[in-house]
Amino acid sequence: METTPSAPHTTTSQDTPNANSNFLLRLLRAREATLIIMIVLIGIALQLITGKFLTTPNLNAISLGFATSAIIVVGMTAALVSGGFDLSVGSVFAMGGVTVALALRAELPIPIAILCGVACGALAGFINGFLITQIQINPFITTLGMLGIARGVSLAITQGLPIAGLPPDFLVYGQGQNLGIPNLILIAIIAIIVGDILMRRSSAFRQIYYVGGNEEAARLSGINVKRVVLAVYVLSGLLAGLAGVLSVSRFTVADPGAGSGEELRIIAACIIGGCSLRGGKGTVIGGLLGLIFVGFINNGMVLLRVPVYWQQLAMGVVLLLAVGFDTISQRWQLRARGKKAG
Repeated sequence: METTPSAPHTTTSQDTPNANSNFLLRLLRAREATLIIMIVLIGIALQLITGKFLTTPNLNAISLGFATSAIIVVGMTAALVSGGFDLSVGSVFAMGGVTVALALRAELPIPIAILCGVACGALAGFINGFLITQIQINPFITTLGMLGIARGVSLAITQGLPIAGLPPDFLVYGQGQNLGIPNLILIAIIAIIVGDILMRRSSAFRQIYYVGGNEEAARLSGINVKRVVLAVYVLSGLLAGLAGVLSVSRFTVADPGAGSGEELRIIAACIIGGCSLRGGKGTVIGGLLGLIFVGFINNGMVLLRVPVYWQQLAMGVVLLLAVGFDTISQRWQLRARGKKAG
């Protein structure tokens, strides 16, 4: 019989002395609000500079551009909160897309083909979780290995060639609209809302915070840590596979090279949004805001005609700054707790 700790290992305003007067620590607590302000300021600045950033066509293009990434953010947030991360999501994204395309070419019914793509992603996540929990291989090594395996499988099956000629009825998932809103954006919104509610309110999903905050304490409290971690990686793989399926539906072609570098962008977005590499901290909404922040920067560079290689450099800088800020914030909070204990 499992028991649940009375409170997750997350920080609150009571964790630090003089919380109302310490601006830096209050800023850390209000990461999501700060991000919203920064996103608004960036949007206004880019509109003033380019004159076309806040236009409806451009905002639609941005939204469609990171809709599939937003789905992956849900799983990556859970992985980071649990104290791990998933470097394989970009490759699993491609493998899910290739799988659904092959299933459709084999004339399987569209729902079954979609299920095959999603199940393929879930299987990759299960293998990751099994190796991490049962064989106790480090998450970095495990998911890095899966990154190569999933990409290699996609390239080997397709011989490196894209798969096209998919049935029109399948394309409606990625290209159709409901109530004037693209289906892809609607699916992403549903995934974000459901994921955020579950992470905040569901007792089962709250166990992810307990495991990430203090794995040994979670185990002593009766939580099946291995089962929680396994479920997290299955979820991450499943959502990456689903995102790959939807991407194929949008672009009408399955590219075995799709999603390259996606894992770094997703991790950067989640850390910018408040997730910690040490686990036990982060929200799905924060990850989405981090993704919007990164998307605005990328789109702004495109509008400003910044060369592609400089865009890659900027993404690397953003990732380093995000990790650096996370590390510094952890030190500030530990120092504040030490002063309180003293």
